[in-house]
Amino acid sequence: MRALALLACLAAPLALSACGDPAPTYIDQAWVRLSPNKDAPSAGYFVAHGGDSGTQLRGVLTDYALKVEMHESMDEGGKMSMKPIDSVDIPAQGQVAFAPGGKHLMLWGVNDTAISRGKMTLTFLLANGDRLLVDAVIQKPGAAAPKPQEHKGH
Repeated sequence: MRALALLACLAAPLALSACGDPAPTYIDQAWVRLSPNKDAPSAGYFVAHGGDSGTQLRGVLTDYALKVEMHESMDEGGKMSMKPIDSVDIPAQGQVAFAPGGKHLMLWGVNDTAISRGKMTLTFLLANGDRLLVDAVIQKPGAAAPKPQEHKGH
């Protein structure tokens, strides 16, 4: 009887962990590299991490820029080109990186207040209805990309 009680005590945490909340989709490592030309768009980057279910990133908003669009750079026959994209799939338990030379944000008219603060809040719109608010570090033109953060899990 004692062995059965001990076994039940040891198994309880495992059973309870299976009943936990599903892992959410989240965004981290967000940063913006300012354009050297104030009239040209700046570029934004981040990493989207899929939760237990896949979803889509449908857009990005901010109060700190006049306009934000998602774009993708590609090599077409040895010539680099860029096109707007409407949505990006974020697979369950996967990652999608918006990084230099690939998917990225284009931000027109970044606000001087955000520049002086060194960060701006971005709102990521997901197909499942979630809105994720993330602070993006602002880098001056020509500055190196911030070092990737250690994954802390969410």
